[in-house]
Amino acid sequence: MNTPNGAGLEEGLNLTGKVAIVTGASRGIGRSIAQRLAEQGAQVMLTARNAILLTQTVEEMHDAGLRAECCSFDLRDADAAAQIVERTVAAFGSVDILVNNAGATKRGDFLKLTDDDWEDGFALKFLGAMRLARAAWPHLQKNQGSVLFIAGAGGRTPGADFTIGGSVNAALLSLTKALADVGLRDGVQVNAVNPGLVRTDRLLARLQEMTKTQGIDLAAAEQAIVAATKSSRIGMPEDIANLVAFIVSPAGRFLQGSLIDIDGGHTKTI
Repeated sequence: MNTPNGAGLEEGLNLTGKVAIVTGASRGIGRSIAQRLAEQGAQVMLTARNAILLTQTVEEMHDAGLRAECCSFDLRDADAAAQIVERTVAAFGSVDILVNNAGATKRGDFLKLTDDDWEDGFALKFLGAMRLARAAWPHLQKNQGSVLFIAGAGGRTPGADFTIGGSVNAALLSLTKALADVGLRDGVQVNAVNPGLVRTDRLLARLQEMTKTQGIDLAAAEQAIVAATKSSRIGMPEDIANLVAFIVSPAGRFLQGSLIDIDGGHTKTI
């Protein structure tokens, strides 16, 4: 199979010489994405709030012969995005790829969620991602780079206990479509990925809560949540990382403004 420019698929996935920023990269999906991009040859700046976990991850990547650095910031801070871009350019010379993965939103009864809960959800996942895209855009435009938002299945399939997360994810999907048009003008690829259930610490906490409230073990909790979402299985962070690596590679360049579900069939809407 050849890519449109005639190169083989393996060559089309090569990211050698590219510089990537991955947010929320200290664990879970973000960590897996950072490792996968580095394995394909990219130089990766990992960022998250937990400096200890970031440092451990980068040390492990160095041990594996991968090129990576890290910087710890809280994306809820208005000036964090610009500083992350500055650190990346100082370390690697430019920015070619931005993967906006950071952001956790609070689940719960809509009537019990506070204004602070809502503001926090949008501040981290939406505003943080928007500011990073804006700060990195001049470099991405110069390099004909790529922006990818990791949104979530809740943005297309809202749930009563996920009102904040669904709203934030839906906003990211709208931003993706709008920025994709800006990207057509400026030569920047813009897409979004919607993961479903993925085996992360956050999901484990949710499953453990189910074991307490329903009096079942973890295996039964997993079966119950897969059945409730009508999906094939719980995903792995690597599932998301492999898709991301394809999208931002030369082989995935025809994707523009795409909202891609990777959720084992959870999303039923057309």
